[in-house]
Amino acid sequence: MKAKGYMGKLLYINLSNRSISEKGLDDTVARDYIGGCGLGAKLLADMTGPETDPLGEDNPLIFAGGPLTGTGLFNSDRFDLVTKSPATGIFAESSAGGYWGGKFKKCGYDALVVTGKASKPVYITITNDKAEIKSAEQLWGKDTIETTNRLIAVEGDKAKAAVIGVAGERLSTISGIITDGRHGRTLGRCGVGAVMGSKRLKAIVVNGSKTVELADKSRITDINKQMSKLIQNNMQGMKDAGTSGGLDASEELGNLPIRNWYQGSWKEGAAATTGMTMTRKRLKKPYHCGTCMISCGRVIEVLDGPYKGQEVAGPEYETMGLLGTNLMNDDLDTIIKANELCNRYGLDTISTGGVIGFAMEAFEKGLITVKETEGLEIIWGNPVVILTLISQIGERKGIGRLLGEGVKRAAEKIGGTAKEFAAEVKGLEPPAHDGRAKFTAAIGMATSNRGACHLSGFAHDFEEGAVLEDLGTPALHDRFVKEEKAENVFRMQNLMGMLDSVAACKFALFGGLTINPLIEAINAVTGWDMDRTEFFRTGERIFTIKRLYNNFHGISRKDDTLPVRMLRHRRGGGTNQLPPLYEMLDEYYTFRGWDEMGIPTKSKVEELGLEEYSYYD
Repeated sequence: MKAKGYMGKLLYINLSNRSISEKGLDDTVARDYIGGCGLGAKLLADMTGPETDPLGEDNPLIFAGGPLTGTGLFNSDRFDLVTKSPATGIFAESSAGGYWGGKFKKCGYDALVVTGKASKPVYITITNDKAEIKSAEQLWGKDTIETTNRLIAVEGDKAKAAVIGVAGERLSTISGIITDGRHGRTLGRCGVGAVMGSKRLKAIVVNGSKTVELADKSRITDINKQMSKLIQNNMQGMKDAGTSGGLDASEELGNLPIRNWYQGSWKEGAAATTGMTMTRKRLKKPYHCGTCMISCGRVIEVLDGPYKGQEVAGPEYETMGLLGTNLMNDDLDTIIKANELCNRYGLDTISTGGVIGFAMEAFEKGLITVKETEGLEIIWGNPVVILTLISQIGERKGIGRLLGEGVKRAAEKIGGTAKEFAAEVKGLEPPAHDGRAKFTAAIGMATSNRGACHLSGFAHDFEEGAVLEDLGTPALHDRFVKEEKAENVFRMQNLMGMLDSVAACKFALFGGLTINPLIEAINAVTGWDMDRTEFFRTGERIFTIKRLYNNFHGISRKDDTLPVRMLRHRRGGGTNQLPPLYEMLDEYYTFRGWDEMGIPTKSKVEELGLEEYSYYD
């Protein structure tokens, strides 16, 4: 008997032989791995290994919601995508909000697993308990917004589409998948767009209307009323200014990337591009994801250029940082246009900003010349250069062929001293957070399973900041001491794994959501009797199966580090603290139950019920 909150079915589509089939979702698997990234990690570990080519037919694209998705609960219409990354060669996950997740689950499925490779471009439609494969030849080569508009015109106004742009079609390993059309809710990280492109899959359109069964509707209504009011009241600032509202404060902390992570301070640049500046000058209205109580999304009106008069998605904090101050670019309209171009091409704004910043420094140092750029002078902060490079990366033309492979591969091919300023962890470019600014960010980014990531731990905003009273660790009052950081990251990573599996937006934590009401919501939806011990143990299991997957792909302690630049002092102001990373790693491994090489011990694996994935057997 399936738990409430689940549809009880997984949908499998093989594009090579055009087969479509269903499998039941095992109740034990559901409780042990929940959904979202947890269920995706379990399926990926069962289906792939070191021999699997990320761009080959056997690498699955696994789209999964969680038990809270589609229930109407606060901030819970999210979904996750899990695959093997063509950018890093290891575990990949990306999470998105918007409306696609809820619509997909209401089609009658908890997850979609796509394998194979179509002979010609196709798209998939999924409605109530039904899937079809249709020709996308007329859509191939179109940008994500035009593709979405055409699909919705054919499939209906209530349908939602997840699509790739030209960057994904041309297998850029910094390409992503865009949902919600011009609003640009994005599965951005790890090159997942290239995996979709390698399958000649242009889009997945969903339009479900089924009802998700709930165990205790009245209790869910009560929880929703209580949490919705709390979140709305506490998150007015984010609604007003968006996620980039704190960009200037981030600069003050030394957390903001400036000049490819080299420069310590640029107050004028941060002030010119912070969220409040965008709100005053360009905001048309806020935008919210399905069942969201915050509305942190931005709808921006473009005032000039080729897209003048159009409403586009406004850049969020990471985009502002990586395509703004990281490039010494303080022109707000250029960042807005750069974000729009990335969305149209289907490019990850974090990795795109990271690789352009790397290229600017390489040009400055003479490692890239005008010969390689076909006459383009890659100068810091130049709007024309930034937009030109995005177009070249998206279309895989000129120097964009190299930069579209990401920072790590570009540095390897350029050679010389390029690796000294190549900002990446395990092959993934860092988001706009610096391990020198907050020590939890250092250890969290170094140990994240997908490479450089602030969201898999999210501890940095709870260091000299917000406090989760029921997390089980004390408040962190000093960001520049090593004590208690390892335990905090350990617990926060387990919590984030649960949020990405149930699946709910992490910003709700700033609005007042804590662990106990989250557990209560899970139980009210499913009918389970989960307690705190099981909750955190499940999060630990989810994090650990990802680590074991990576261990089999050669990941160990040597890879749990930061870019060389983040282990050196900044220049020109800002904080000059350096994280004692290797000391904190020792303590972190102890909390995790891993050996000194960063591999889960046999006893820890047995404790979590992961024996079949043990590295040592």
